[in-house]
Amino acid sequence: MSTSTSIVTGVDFVSLPTRDVAAAMDFYSDVLGLERSSVWQRGDEEPLGAEFETGTVTVSLIASERLGIPFQANKVPVAFHVEDVEASRAELESLGISFKGDTIDSGVCHMANFEDPDGNALMLHHRYAPHAP
Repeated sequence: MSTSTSIVTGVDFVSLPTRDVAAAMDFYSDVLGLERSSVWQRGDEEPLGAEFETGTVTVSLIASERLGIPFQANKVPVAFHVEDVEASRAELESLGISFKGDTIDSGVCHMANFEDPDGNALMLHHRYAPHAP
């Protein structure tokens, strides 16, 4: 009989590196429409990062090199839930966003891959089939 309990109870935030916090903040707020909840700033210095809310997980943008972390774009996509992948894709394309290939239908979800201005991999995602038991 196992008496173990889960140590992890959720995901609080996902960090994405940026070389230009101001440009990244514009993209995540003006293009993706996410609500900015905080800006990390020391006095009059340029911001070190910012946080955006998705409703379930916070997206944390960080000026990685200013924090001593070599910049390397995340190449594994962060999947943003949308109600309609095709409609959301069309809206982003109308704003000049390019997608990586066609929309994918996996048999349980629709996915469309793109990148932010720093080259971080992002995805529009909608699961249309129930999770397996």
